[in-house]
Amino acid sequence: MAIKALATTGCCLWVAAALAEEPASQYSTLAQIRRENVERLTVAWTYRTGEPIVPVEGGGRRPAFEATPVYADGLLYIGTPYGRVIALEPETGKERWSFDAQIDRKGNYGDFANRGVATWLDPSKRPGSPCRRRIFFASIDARLLALDAATGSRCEDFGRKGEIDLTAGLRRGPSYGGEYEQTSPPAVIDDLVITGSAIADNSRLDAPSGEVRAFGARTGALRWKWDPLPNNHNAGGANAWSLIRVDRERHLVFVPTGSASPDYYGGLRPGDNRYANSVVALRSQTGEMAWHFQTVHHDLWDYDVASPPALFTAKRGQGSIPGIAVGSKTGHLFLLHRETGQPLFAVEERPVPKSDVPGEEAAPTQPFPTLPLPLVPQRLTAEQAWGPTEKDQQWCREQIAALRSEGIFTPPSLRGSVVFPGNIGGLHWGGVAHDPERGLLIAPVNRFIAVVRLVPQAEVAQYRTEHPEWETTNQRGTPYAMSRTFLRSPSGSPCNAPPFGTLTAVDAASGHVRWQVPLGSLPLPGALPEWGSINLGGPLATGGGLVFVGATLDPVIRAFDSDSGREVWHAALPASARSTPMTFAGPSGKQFIVIAAGGHDTPFNRIDNAIVAFALP
Repeated sequence: MAIKALATTGCCLWVAAALAEEPASQYSTLAQIRRENVERLTVAWTYRTGEPIVPVEGGGRRPAFEATPVYADGLLYIGTPYGRVIALEPETGKERWSFDAQIDRKGNYGDFANRGVATWLDPSKRPGSPCRRRIFFASIDARLLALDAATGSRCEDFGRKGEIDLTAGLRRGPSYGGEYEQTSPPAVIDDLVITGSAIADNSRLDAPSGEVRAFGARTGALRWKWDPLPNNHNAGGANAWSLIRVDRERHLVFVPTGSASPDYYGGLRPGDNRYANSVVALRSQTGEMAWHFQTVHHDLWDYDVASPPALFTAKRGQGSIPGIAVGSKTGHLFLLHRETGQPLFAVEERPVPKSDVPGEEAAPTQPFPTLPLPLVPQRLTAEQAWGPTEKDQQWCREQIAALRSEGIFTPPSLRGSVVFPGNIGGLHWGGVAHDPERGLLIAPVNRFIAVVRLVPQAEVAQYRTEHPEWETTNQRGTPYAMSRTFLRSPSGSPCNAPPFGTLTAVDAASGHVRWQVPLGSLPLPGALPEWGSINLGGPLATGGGLVFVGATLDPVIRAFDSDSGREVWHAALPASARSTPMTFAGPSGKQFIVIAAGGHDTPFNRIDNAIVAFALP
């Protein structure tokens, strides 16, 4: 079955500027920094939060400082994993105020991250009134807080003394501290604050429910909630842990959802799990669904819609079409009509491999966009195995030959299955930048092979002892635990050919790739620049014809020519930037590029908590 594309006049779409200053497009019209002068960029200031770089007492991972600063009313605002909100003077980096939410340090936070804050201006209040501008912050321990943007004081009229407990009122709540988290900033639209959630993967079948909720921006009163799995009493999840986007003109909220629980066994959640692995458009005032589009049916691979939807506007003939770009960990980029969810290019349902696991019924088909083509390879056979030496290649060939490897959507198996792209993506939470002047959708993508294996519950203890290097989780309530790892040779190199990470620009008019270049450098002995790097973090496109991006494992921020993809500038950072840069024009009129340098939690990387600002001399 194919989902037909909208009728078109001529060969292609024309992309116009839309929401140019909105985060939903990761684009800024600012053009003081241009291709002609970008090489003169230097560090203007550096600020460190001074927080610990170790996990909390309750365990879990080290903190991931992933914040994209927000600029409003002459101040920069950031949020931190340890629960602080900080206001900085934009041209000096001097701290103006700091608020400490005093997070629960007994939680076991599997994704100990924070990606920033949101802001809202109350038009009913006079200038200078307390809490006229509010900063909304979602802490890792699942509280929503409202702060006065000028002072950092709590807005006491919001919720209970300025905060809301987001673990309360769920269809099914968490069973331990850290199972239900907040890692992304809320969305704000129509005087509402809208939150998703981050839920621990693969812990249990009946994971917490993934409701999306809207609260009044003034009082914190619950206005509506939407449950992605309303009739499934077994599974939980399908939650929106990435960034929720909004269209203020159309009063729409775009929710990117993840997999139903658990990720790798679906025998007890039969069917497509319709609103999981989807982008769902909700009407902002009521929470009523306007449309939805599912990118993966009955997910068995942790193929969340991790990438925040990106808004753009397309024209066909004399008409104009509002578009939305939806990236998936699969490496697919779906271009849809923003008001209806109908694809702008045809989407085909194609047969995919069957499961050989007792009790599992994999979806017989999966959706494939005819354009754009996949942004990453989606198949790896033993003959295609790669390594920097013949010994590495031979090891990889032998490993792949012993696994199921039938292309994308090969189901998990007891003997082990190749997952390519791996669970990190494809397209990931760094998202897509839309350059309206050039009609480009620009995204960092990963090309990294993984292996997943299902382990009968009776064998889990012995398996953990024999395979301590694999990530193994119980998937309680199901017949099988999950075990996964990235497939790397003894030298540490991936078993798939480089580049391992690229920056890719898609022409939104034609659906074709305009350019694709290696992104970053892998910190391995003998690694070459053309290998690229695994990356987590987003791009920023600007009116100066530039794309700024950190994201890579090496501690560098780079600028690329938007027309060609040629790297035109780079600068060292205190740590790698697992974040998305932003830009603003300060009170003096000078343009700044700002990025959080927190490091990636790998053996190669240093963890830090720095904010670095760049400007022209």
